[in-house]
Amino acid sequence: MAEHTFDYDLFVIGAGSGGVRASRVAASHGAKVAVAEEHRIGGTCVIRGCVPKKLLVYGSHFAEELQDAAHYGWHIDAMHFNWSHLRDTVLRDVDRLETAYTNTLDSHKVDHFHERATIAGPHAVRLASGREITAKVILVATGAWPVMPDIEGVEHAITSNEVFHLPELPKRVLIQGAGYIAMEFAGIFNALGCHVTVVNRSDQILRGYDDSLRDRLLQITMGRGIEYRLHCPIKRIEPQDGGGFIAHFEKHDPVEADVVLVATGRRPNTSGLGLENAGIECGPGGQICVDEYNRTSCESIYAVGDVTDRIQLTPVAIREGHAFADTVFGDNPRTVDYDCVPNAVFSQPPLAGVGLTEAQARAHYGNIKVYSSDFRPMKNIFAERHERGLYKMIVDEGSGKVLGVHMIGPESPEILQAAAVAVKAGLTKADFDATVALHPSMAEELVLMR
Repeated sequence: MAEHTFDYDLFVIGAGSGGVRASRVAASHGAKVAVAEEHRIGGTCVIRGCVPKKLLVYGSHFAEELQDAAHYGWHIDAMHFNWSHLRDTVLRDVDRLETAYTNTLDSHKVDHFHERATIAGPHAVRLASGREITAKVILVATGAWPVMPDIEGVEHAITSNEVFHLPELPKRVLIQGAGYIAMEFAGIFNALGCHVTVVNRSDQILRGYDDSLRDRLLQITMGRGIEYRLHCPIKRIEPQDGGGFIAHFEKHDPVEADVVLVATGRRPNTSGLGLENAGIECGPGGQICVDEYNRTSCESIYAVGDVTDRIQLTPVAIREGHAFADTVFGDNPRTVDYDCVPNAVFSQPPLAGVGLTEAQARAHYGNIKVYSSDFRPMKNIFAERHERGLYKMIVDEGSGKVLGVHMIGPESPEILQAAAVAVKAGLTKADFDATVALHPSMAEELVLMR
């Protein structure tokens, strides 16, 4: 097909973080760009993921802050929480962000279609309206979607997509799953006064995170009233006549709940996308396989973000989208470095980490040293909470290079970002030790570990 016959230089399927960044940068390089989005512009993170969820985390923190205020001399009478007010405030901000993302596309003269698009061939997409559009290059950035387990009555459960739209605050919340999404919502609902039960098919929470931090979070959240049933997947969800549901299990007593939230993982959103029409190879979980430049097995089609076989994080998708646009349209081939990508779980308290966990470091390096600081945050002293923070530093014994930093405690994600720069730069434990502490702060523990 001759180049002049294409409708667009680039057609992007999916207007989430990665797709919008790729569209904007490609357009700035002079490409004629269009993007199709079947839901709302902004994607998972902005519309139904990390941004509104973090706002709920902030909202739920006030329950603890207001209780603690009395110990610092503040006396607040007749405290009352209004779920609909918080929910609607969060949703208004989602609307604001969607408008901002849409304006970004418009300001870069990117055409956008508010309908589903599928791949019709190596250089063609088909819109839900039936229109077929051609493009020199196609980028798939459709993200991921919550996985629903195959259990009886699962249609009565909700996922993280629907949780932001609950008509009222439930008194009893049952959460299946113990990954980061499950633990974040468990903390939110627990702080807002709901009775929270977490059930999981394995005996672990936050699989893949550092063992010490996982154990500490389990201990603290149990102390805050969250109940756990491990080795206990839901077998059946049954609605009750008077409202609410009963969840049944194989070997445990049933649990009554007003809301059943399923948070058992996310699957790349490739179902029905027409990948077979371009011979695009996928992995066993439906993830699109790409090379270091984000190219699929079809030469003219690329993919970025959660739909691929790499790290499912918004900042990663943004970097991939930018690198793709620079490579294909900016005459500047670039790849993304996936080493030492920081991560955080906005549980209560939050945890964060970068680099290798202790177990990973022992497996890869053998001889390592582990430094830690187990402390009671100053903020908790007047509050009469005995919860303790924990910071860990994993160090290669031979070179002294810091291989990983992991922490749990108030503001851990904010502190970890600066530590991630040091780990990424390959600094040593001696470099940390040579840095003067910032006192009094929790962050000073990073340079005081012995």
